[in-house]
This record gives sequence, C-alpha cells and structure tokens, in this order.
Amino acid sequence: MNRNVWLLFCCQALMNATVVGQVTMSALVGYSLAPNKALSTLPYAIQMLGVMAASIPAGLVFARLGRKPGFMLGVAGAILGSLLFALAIWETSFWLYCLAAVPAGLGFGIAQHYRFAAAEVADPAARPRAIALVMTGGLLAGVLGPELVKRSKDLLPPLLFLGTYLMLVGPSIVCAVLLAFTRLPPAPPRTRSSVPIRAILARPTFVTAVIAALAGYGSMSLIMTSTPVQMMLCGFPVNDSIDVIRAHSIAMYAPGFVTGRLIQRFGMHRIICIGGALAILCAGLSWTGSSYLTFLTALVLLGFGWNFMFVGATTLLTTAHDMQERVRVQATNDFIVFGTVAFSALASGVVESQAGWLTLNMAILPPIMVAIGLVLWHRQEARPGLRPGPAGVSGP
Repeated sequence: MNRNVWLLFCCQALMNATVVGQVTMSALVGYSLAPNKALSTLPYAIQMLGVMAASIPAGLVFARLGRKPGFMLGVAGAILGSLLFALAIWETSFWLYCLAAVPAGLGFGIAQHYRFAAAEVADPAARPRAIALVMTGGLLAGVLGPELVKRSKDLLPPLLFLGTYLMLVGPSIVCAVLLAFTRLPPAPPRTRSSVPIRAILARPTFVTAVIAALAGYGSMSLIMTSTPVQMMLCGFPVNDSIDVIRAHSIAMYAPGFVTGRLIQRFGMHRIICIGGALAILCAGLSWTGSSYLTFLTALVLLGFGWNFMFVGATTLLTTAHDMQERVRVQATNDFIVFGTVAFSALASGVVESQAGWLTLNMAILPPIMVAIGLVLWHRQEARPGLRPGPAGVSGP
C-alpha cells in the first residue's frame, strides 16, 4: 500500500471516530430529548438521510473539482454538525438536535468516498486490499470514538455529552491537515458519457453490488441503532452500552486487514455470503436472552457480517463501471444504500418501541436472504470465467 492509501486510512479513521461517537450517543440523547420515545432514533435517521443526500453534491464536486476539495467540504460538514449537536444539548432542543444531523450526515456521506479514492490511487491488482485497508480505519475509530464519549460525557455537568460533542471537532480538524498532504487524482475529463445512467443501473453486477451493500448496511443499522436504548431498558448503565458499541465498531473494521486478501483468495461472492450468515447468527442470538454477553456477542457478529458484506459489495461495484463512469456510479450506489440505512435507522426506534427487540432482530432476515440469493445467482452467471465488463472493465 502506498503513502496516499495510508493517509486515506488515517482520514477515514478520524472521520469515523466522529460518527462512532455519535452512534454511541445519538439514541440516548434522542431518547432523553424526544417528546415521543418512538422518535428516539429520528436524529440518526436524519443523519443517514444526510449521508444519502451527500451523494449528489459529492458527485458534482468530485467530478468538477476533484477528490480533495470534495473531502474538505465533508470535513466542514462534520465540524458544523458537532457544534450544532452541542448547541442542541445546551438548549435541550430535540428539533435542533435533529437539524444538526443534516450537516453531520453530509460530512459522513462525503467521507464514504475515501474507499473509492483508495481504489483509484492503488494499483489495479491491489484494489481489494486498498479498499479494505482504508475501511479498516474505522478500527481506530471504534476505539477512539467510544473512548472520547466515555471520558468526556460528564465534562460539562449537568449537561451529559455536551463536552463530547465539542471534543469531536478535533478529529475533523486533524483530518483536514492530513488531506493537505495527500495526493489524489484530479477531476476526470468533463466529457459527456455515451452510456446513460439507466443502462448502468440495469447492469447485473451493479444491481448485485447495491443489493448486497444495502442489505448488509441497512440490517446492521437497524439493530445497532436501538442497542443502547434496549440495553438501558434492560437495566444496563451507559458505560456498558458504550463498551458494546465499541466492540461492535472494532468488529466492523478489524477484519479489514485480511478481508481484501480473503476476497482475492476466495472471491467476492463467497465473502459476501459469509457476511450474511454472520448477520443471521446475530439475529438468532436475540432469542437466547438479554445478558451483557449476549448483546456483546451479537453485536460483534453483526460487525463482522457488515464488514464482509460491505467490503465485498464495494469491490464488486468497482467491476461495474469504467473510469469515466466511476463518479456517477459511486454516487448513485451511495444514494441508494444510505437511503436504505436512513429508513432502517428510523424504523429501528419505531419497531423496537412498538413490536419489541425480538421482532427488530427478525426483520433483518428477509433482506439478508434476498442478498445472499442474488449473490449466489450472480456467482453462477460469472462462473464460466471473467467476462468483459462495460467499456473494457473486467467483469466479476
């Protein structure tokens, strides 16, 4: 991995630290501020809508100005979001807290493109490893984010988490400094693509990659978002839920050191299917009880499953377009995937409060099974050998 990939790894770690910290606090703050407890996950859902909406401006900025200005815009969104979250807690305003989720989501949405930038600065043969490595930056975030929350949540009493949101500005500032030293590809030539977007969307490889990604990410969001609230209702203190989310975050990103190599050895399709099976095991554990160890084990399995499904799907997506199409395809992919994540985040609080924890866990089974079935079909279609992809890109 070259120097630029490692710098992107650090940037991803810093931006994800802000998000992991927000995930740890969001449902708890929402639960304390919301006039209706079913709306406790609404702020996180709005943040995911911001991630989805970021796909459009991110695509425009990346296409016209290049990667670095786009990533700087994402850093600015993250800083603004953290400051507005802090103001909302100071004012004890649920709706201001929801509003703060918009720039925070835009910042995180733009940061999702670090994995695509890594594929562009790496050699073609090393792209799976580069994608997995940059996403592994979340491993540091999984340690840093919850630890920041733990150490700063009571920094400015009696307002819980106010000091945390002020401290979360720091990682974003450091990320901006690192970006200044990162060499990224310029904007692609501004030539009109001869392939309409509807033709790209109809490609089996694109559809398979998107379905696998949205099933993995959406299912993870559905369960993870409500876990702190469910643990609180089961009588566990805040620090216990922070530790569970930290273990989950580490499990999401730690496999990235080997996921790329596993994909190179066993193929994208098998790794995605293994990830789906791990997510199903997570849901099954919800029937075994509500002990601390059950929550911990289930969320770790969910993290591993997310990593295999999302990294595998991202790698598969890189075979569905050529260099001229990449920005449009990547933006469209993230728009669809994070739209699903936003819906699942909002549904998480509603389903958990109205139907219960077991129903919430069982809700991930249909999308995971559909994704596994589609991936197996796509693997069967690709089995005769590598087929030529669009515009000279190798197929899966």
